[in-house]
Amino acid sequence: MKEPVLVIIGNGITGITVARTIRKQFKEVRIRIISDETDYFFSRPALMYIYMGHMEAKQTEPYERRFYDENRLERIRGRVESLEPAGFVQLASGQRVDFDYLVLATGSLPNRFGWPGENLNGVQGLYSMQDLQNLEQWTERGIDHAVIIGGGLIGIELAEMLHTRGIPSTFLVRETHYWGNILPAEESSLVHEEIEEHHVGLKLRTELKSIEGDSAGRASAVITSEGETIQANFVGLTAGVSPNLSVSHPSLETARGYLVDDRFRTSVDRVFAAGDCAQFRMQDGSPGPLEQLWYTGKMHGEALGKILGHRIQKDHGLALRSDIDDNQPAPEDVSYDRGIWFNSAKFFNLEYQTYGFVPASPEPDRTFYWQHPEKRLCFRMVWEGEGSSAAVTGFNVLGIRYRQEVCQRWIREKRSPDYVIDNLKEANFDPEFFERPEKKISKAFKIRRKSVAVTAD
Repeated sequence: MKEPVLVIIGNGITGITVARTIRKQFKEVRIRIISDETDYFFSRPALMYIYMGHMEAKQTEPYERRFYDENRLERIRGRVESLEPAGFVQLASGQRVDFDYLVLATGSLPNRFGWPGENLNGVQGLYSMQDLQNLEQWTERGIDHAVIIGGGLIGIELAEMLHTRGIPSTFLVRETHYWGNILPAEESSLVHEEIEEHHVGLKLRTELKSIEGDSAGRASAVITSEGETIQANFVGLTAGVSPNLSVSHPSLETARGYLVDDRFRTSVDRVFAAGDCAQFRMQDGSPGPLEQLWYTGKMHGEALGKILGHRIQKDHGLALRSDIDDNQPAPEDVSYDRGIWFNSAKFFNLEYQTYGFVPASPEPDRTFYWQHPEKRLCFRMVWEGEGSSAAVTGFNVLGIRYRQEVCQRWIREKRSPDYVIDNLKEANFDPEFFERPEKKISKAFKIRRKSVAVTAD
């Protein structure tokens, strides 16, 4: 019997996780992975460490290169030019690649909003290995000053990278405070302090109007929405990313991303999409959320690998592998469930963790915020409901390390704010000799609670 052929477009965290999950279940599936970026999967969050000299590019590859041949993961270097739902994709080279099942894991592209001069030399995002190589080239040619457009996590990484090379930079951020669509003002102010301590400029309520070039076609300055001219021979475009929809067909429905259901199925049979490029449909069929984080990409890959494994087993009657120690349970046709949201990052030396959902503008009577009077440490808790029915729904922590499993358990169990404060020590996993602020947090919370009670009376 002919082996079913699974083709995966994209060798990032999602695509490779799908491939690994399928291979751990079945020997008899031909898996072919197409990418025009690199020959081997690498950890995208580690790009900055290559530039900063902490790692070499090969060291960012999670798997040894023999892993692909040992697991029969065929690698095809090329760009997909067209998709035929009948069962093949065409590469720019002219090669035709047939499939029985297709996974679109094409990732994201840095946003460009049609700014004048955005295609000049020395203007780029920071997403791909090619972006890193281009940045290295411009650094070697000399960067006198950089302007970074947008104040998200990629922007702060780029600022830190440049800082390690002694290259000054300035942020242009349109919000009233840094990462204002995500962080409440108090947390943002701590990040602002960290940025200024590293001598990086930060212009709030300021947008990019245009990028000016020199006679050689390289960026030389930016013009802001305030009419200010800032000299810059490198411009980083880090105002978010958009799903990469470069593989298309009229029958493949899209909105901001490839539209998928909770089993990652697109509008085309046997074609699936996952990771940054996938956009979930709501129950009424309307476009829903995107999940564009490294960890959600991994979760997508694991879930789709099980769902697709079930489909392949059903269609072809394959037996599960019995020759490996890591015995896999029977694949399941189950809905994807991301679970409780979490994320973590670093703003230079300031660590950030968030669990559950913390709005950028929390309701004053349903949030508690504590900040250390002398250090960049803070804790925020939000909840829903009132009195005895109050249940925590989210946490922000900066400068303190709190355990993910503990914070998520409190949210899942709908623990009260009082319970969380009384048991806050359980979450802390800072190294020995670090300050443990839980007593101070507890004292501040009790003062707040008394104040609220007095006001209510």
